[in-house]
Amino acid sequence: MNFEGRVEVAPGRHLWLRDEGQGEPVLILHGFTGSGASMTAVAHGLPAGFRALTVDLLGHGRSDAPKDPEPYRMEVCVRDLAAALDARGVPSAHLVGYSMGARIALGFGVLAPDRVRSLALVGARAGIAGDAERAERVRSDEALAHDIESRGLDWFVDHWMGLPLFASQARLGADALAEARAARLRNRPEGLAASLRGIGAGAQPAFFGDLAAVDAPTLLVTGSEDPRFAAVARELAEAMPDAVAVSVPDAGHAAHLEQPARFGELLGDFLLRQRR
Repeated sequence: MNFEGRVEVAPGRHLWLRDEGQGEPVLILHGFTGSGASMTAVAHGLPAGFRALTVDLLGHGRSDAPKDPEPYRMEVCVRDLAAALDARGVPSAHLVGYSMGARIALGFGVLAPDRVRSLALVGARAGIAGDAERAERVRSDEALAHDIESRGLDWFVDHWMGLPLFASQARLGADALAEARAARLRNRPEGLAASLRGIGAGAQPAFFGDLAAVDAPTLLVTGSEDPRFAAVARELAEAMPDAVAVSVPDAGHAAHLEQPARFGELLGDFLLRQRR
């Protein structure tokens, strides 16, 4: 079952995929600036009887990084991920996503519900509801995309890692932060810029009106030090028919990184309850 390499998901477009283990498939999606490798601890922490498929999303890691934003858009992204599952003979999977990956996993639940067994989402949101706020986020992401292209990856990675949203990751220690910085620098500026333009929170569809139809069992995880996204998780849990929001103590936005043992317990218990 083990495989690692490029998978063609559309003519001339490839994603890098790692498929390891045996059992029920779990598709694991990383956050913006990450890669499948950044979710290795999640993949290796799955309970026995589950198979981990980690992917580098378009514009990230070793996947293709076209400059055109169109292939990054949510509908295309979901189709490409479904094609990657098809290439590995997987008709449906549990989905685990962090931040951008959580938004995409939720989009998968809305747009391809027959392919989704369950959803475990860390730092999720359903898009941006208000037209004015959404337009402002599109303008902000465009400005950041332009800065990535004009000022380079070194500037951007330091800017990104310095955002208040990620301040709690200081608990990971200097070595882990240096490793994360080096991994982010292996991305390509054109891929990150196009990702912002194509599937940023403002660019993606707002799924608020679709949540009641997402009947896949859903675990919504946030860190106790991430109150904004904790509030969003509670709202999502109220809007979805089979969802629960859980807070992880002593963690910020990346609860799976900051408290991996606790997150692994939560995810493992959740997946075992969904076992077919």
